[in-house]
Amino acid sequence: MKIHYAFLLGATLTFSVAQTKAQVLNKLKNKGDQKAGEAIDKLFSGKDKKKTEQGSTTQGNTNGNTNGNAGGGNTSGGSGNPSNNGGGGLISTPPDVKQNLTDAETSYKAASYGEARYALQQAMLGVELEIGNQILKSLPETITGLTKIEKEDQVTSTGSGWAGLTIQRKYNDNKEKQLTVTIANNAMWMSALNMYFSSGGYAQTTGGEQNWKQTKVKGNRAIIEYDEGSGYKLSVPIGQSSLIVYEGVNFATEPDMMKAAEALDIDGIKKMLGEQ
Repeated sequence: MKIHYAFLLGATLTFSVAQTKAQVLNKLKNKGDQKAGEAIDKLFSGKDKKKTEQGSTTQGNTNGNTNGNAGGGNTSGGSGNPSNNGGGGLISTPPDVKQNLTDAETSYKAASYGEARYALQQAMLGVELEIGNQILKSLPETITGLTKIEKEDQVTSTGSGWAGLTIQRKYNDNKEKQLTVTIANNAMWMSALNMYFSSGGYAQTTGGEQNWKQTKVKGNRAIIEYDEGSGYKLSVPIGQSSLIVYEGVNFATEPDMMKAAEALDIDGIKKMLGEQ
């Protein structure tokens, strides 16, 4: 039976992240720790979110705004309330590792074990995000003529015991060619990839065209796929639960894609992740 790796990989990742997020947030909700829930929810999103909803106003303020806007003030949809046209959003603030370790020790000595555990989780998040940022900095500025899209850089973590760290960078030529590099520590991704390695060397469509096969990148086993709609995908395991996924759009040939993949310092990334 044929296994479509791209579909399985996406499905397992979506299920894993959604399930983990729900479990963590439900636990926090039950404990009444709204602040902790919001902090972890922000880390799941991968980016700081801008506020898109305005708070409710009192009747007095509403009337005041209505009267003011009647004289030429800014209105939004005729409601009489001003719309937000500025603001810098939220500042990305990773957890302070040293402070959280201090807080954990203090809470533990005071027999406040729930607070101690939360502080340790935050410290772990801080360490994991620092690892991710160091890996991101180590990635090349350009790859085979493609330039990094700095605003698209992402480092995210679920904080689930070193099993949810994801680093992503995109490169393009300001035209149609693009390379996305994703480095992830995720056991479920690896499980899906291992199914490919155990199922044989390559697969063909009914028309005889080969759509995936095993290969190597800098001595590391890998799986390369090709799809007419999405282009090339190259997945390289780099440890027990970590892998690098390259996605190439509008790459002319397989050798072109392989050359781009070799631009990364895979051994250096392994070392920073603590993989052997």
